[in-house]
Amino acid sequence: MIYAFDDCELDLRRYELRRDGRARRIEPQVFDVLVLLVRERDRVVTKEEILDAVWGDRFVSESALTSRIKALRRALGDDGKAQRLVRTVRGRGYQFVAEVDERGEHPTVTPTAFAPDEPPPQEIRFCTTDDGVRLAYAAMGEGPPLVKVANWLSHLDYDRETVVWRHWLRELSRRHRLIRYDERGCGLSDWDVPDFSLEAWVRDLETVVDAAGLDRFPLLGISQGGPVAITYAVRHPERVSHLVLLGAFARGRSRRAATREERQLEEARFEIVRLGWGRPDPTYRQIFVARFLPEATQEEWREFDELQRRSTSPENAWRFVREFSNIDITDVAPRVSVPTLVACARNEPDNIFEQSRELASLIPGSALLPLDSCNHLLPERDPAWPRFLAAVDAFLAGDGAADLATDMPADSSTVDLGTVDDPHAAAPVVQAKARD
Repeated sequence: MIYAFDDCELDLRRYELRRDGRARRIEPQVFDVLVLLVRERDRVVTKEEILDAVWGDRFVSESALTSRIKALRRALGDDGKAQRLVRTVRGRGYQFVAEVDERGEHPTVTPTAFAPDEPPPQEIRFCTTDDGVRLAYAAMGEGPPLVKVANWLSHLDYDRETVVWRHWLRELSRRHRLIRYDERGCGLSDWDVPDFSLEAWVRDLETVVDAAGLDRFPLLGISQGGPVAITYAVRHPERVSHLVLLGAFARGRSRRAATREERQLEEARFEIVRLGWGRPDPTYRQIFVARFLPEATQEEWREFDELQRRSTSPENAWRFVREFSNIDITDVAPRVSVPTLVACARNEPDNIFEQSRELASLIPGSALLPLDSCNHLLPERDPAWPRFLAAVDAFLAGDGAADLATDMPADSSTVDLGTVDDPHAAAPVVQAKARD
């Protein structure tokens, strides 16, 4: 059966959506949602029906359905404002409203390759921690494994769509079998959880890698995911081949606050999150956009704010920032025994580069990679992005930090990346000197 509508054809036998005779790649779940809506177009299909039909007995949040509808509209040339093809019935569900012609013939089709800027399909599964928290984790791509440690502001489903994470997933999954997960209180994992702490986050990582059946693997820790990755590597050195850290730190803001004013400023930040996170006005959440992506475009600002809104609740956001602020692994980092690369944008706000430099000085034999950027989460258009990827490729392909070290003095703190003519070449690094 072929359903024809607007400039589209939905071919059930070939499991294909075509627009203007050209195949369009959409995810299997998006395709299944479309088939259900077209078949039941004479009525409103409730959200519960769609969730049951497409996801079965798997637990997913309603936001997963919302993201599929958004992707579906984009594939059809529709949007939430026009709703020419898919109508939203607030509080109930969705209805397919375009005129549909049913036929059984197959017209000539021009094959179209998958969009090169899209991440590959992923498989989302769930596992349960010892304290009863259900965690969502996903695998995508082929090759040797790479585990991305969870960091705040993630959503396994929405990450694939947003400009914040899409290029990360695409590039890393081209090189590896990428394993990532939503930490407790975030994304598709359970939000109503009793324990937010570094210890709980390390146990979550232990649970996920065991559920994924991994033996030995490199760890990628971004921001507060760095302390989690470091702690895990110290406890399980036999399972970690390499550590890659970006924008990580040894001490949270409260632990490194040196003055009364700095402590008061941190307490004020907690209150801003507690009181402003859930408001429709994005003003308060944009404080974090400015922190993570100070050179963001308008599109990046909007999508980052949407990621914040979707990824967690106001209560959990407040709990997260308080716990992150009190992290202190200065006594753990010197016990790391695996090859470690510490990367950081040298012009990040809040002097984060100094925190990464401190971390590199604590980890024996680690390499410090300064990046010529001010962005915490490197956008695809940032020149530091391909340099970071190239450095990580070289690091994981070699025996560790020693393979990347330059002849510069061990206590050097910066490197001039302007000397690198090839933007895809690995950036120079500094061999860090462990603290005596």
